[in-house]
Amino acid sequence: MRLSALIAVSVLSVAVVPATGNAGEPDHERARQALERGEVLPLRAILDQVERDYPGKVVEVEFEREHGRWIYEIELIGAGGRLVKLEIDARDGSVLAVKGRKARRERDEEGRD
Repeated sequence: MRLSALIAVSVLSVAVVPATGNAGEPDHERARQALERGEVLPLRAILDQVERDYPGKVVEVEFEREHGRWIYEIELIGAGGRLVKLEIDARDGSVLAVKGRKARRERDEEGRD
C-alpha cells in the first residue's frame, strides 16, 4: 500500500483531491456549481451511501466529468486494508464501477446473508 494512503488514513477522514478539471477549475468549485444547478447530489449524500454499502475509511474523493456525466470517484480502505475504488454517478448516486475484486466478492456475499 502506498505510504501516502496510510498517512491519509491515519490523519484524515476524507481528502478531497484539489485537482482541476478540463476547464482549469478546482473540483470543489465545479461540484458546487453543478450542485447549485441541480445536476448532482451533495457529496455528503454520496458519502452516506458509500459508508452504508462499503464499510471502510474514505481516503480520497475526485469529481470529474466523464462521457457527458458527472462522476464521484471515491477511494476507500476496506476490510483487511484493501483499497476499493468506486465510480458513482453524481446525478443519482448509482454505483457505476467497483474496482477491487475482493471488495466486490465480499459485497456480493454480504447481500446473501
